[in-house]
Order: sequence, then C-alpha cells, then structure tokens
Amino acid sequence: MPVHPIRLFGDPVLRTRADEVVDFDKELRTLVADLTETMLEAPGAGLAAPQIGVSLRVFTYHVDGELGHLINPDLRLGTDEQFGPEGCLSFPELRFDTRRALDVVARGWNMHGEPVEIVGTELLSRAIQHETDHLDGILFIDRLDPATRREAMRIIRAADWTGDQQPVVKVSPHSTFGLGM
Repeated sequence: MPVHPIRLFGDPVLRTRADEVVDFDKELRTLVADLTETMLEAPGAGLAAPQIGVSLRVFTYHVDGELGHLINPDLRLGTDEQFGPEGCLSFPELRFDTRRALDVVARGWNMHGEPVEIVGTELLSRAIQHETDHLDGILFIDRLDPATRREAMRIIRAADWTGDQQPVVKVSPHSTFGLGM
C-alpha cells in the first residue's frame, strides 16, 4: 500500500465537508489500507481521508495499541471535558492545549459495510473527535480560544511549510465548550 503525502493547512480539501461513503467496495478497502499505512508512517494517532486529498467520510486511528477505522461516523459526546495537548499531521510540529469531550461513543461502519461502535475515553476520544472534525472541514485550531488561535496563526504564518494561500479559520459547528469565536 502506498504512503500518500499529507495535505497541509491552507489546502482547500481540509476545509470542505467530506462526502458520505455509499460504496463499500475494493476501492474503499484500498483507501482504508492507504490511510492506515500513511498514518503509521507519519506517525500519527489518526488520519482522515481529506488529509490525503480524498473527500470521503473515512478515518483511521492508532491509539494505545488499538488500530482501527471508521466510516460515516456519528458521535455522541459525553458531558465531562478534557483539556490537553493536541496536534495534527496537517500542521507539522504545532501542538496546543485543546478542549474536547472526555468520552465519546462513535457509531459508523467498517470497510466491509458492517456496523461498528467505538467507545473511547481520553486520547481515543480526542482522536475520534479530531478526525471526525476533519470530515466536517473543521480543524483543531478552530477549537482554540481566540488568543491561542491568534498565537497559532502567528506560528503557522512563520512556518517554513506554509504556502502562499491565505489560511481560513472557520467557526466550528460543533460544541466548543464556550470557547468558540
């Protein structure tokens, strides 16, 4: 399976809501394998299809030795919060404390079209929320408080990986625990 280049902040595919998967075929299984290989090579705790330029609602994760994937996720977030470091393969070397739900129940499908339910807490919960955000065109910097977001944007603009395209910061349609714009 090939390792794909990871799209960086500023690429429009990262700001576009991904399409629902409707065909559970060999092509989808190849995408899941490619995502998994790319994520492990990076290495990362998760990788969403838009991060390799494929606008489909698919992500992989590798947390605490648990390797998996989810297609067309639907999340139920717990009410308790966690606040801790978060990074993203689309933002090389950038990490900021980010508020997320402590627990999540994620329902969706595996690559064979079978229903899947993942119950996650702490890091797994964070990874599932982060990757599902990618599928909605939301990036982790959108969840930062305004002052921290300004600092993140200052660092991003100075980074050697930043392209010429002006980055866009969107307001998350998901709960930001009162810290959204």
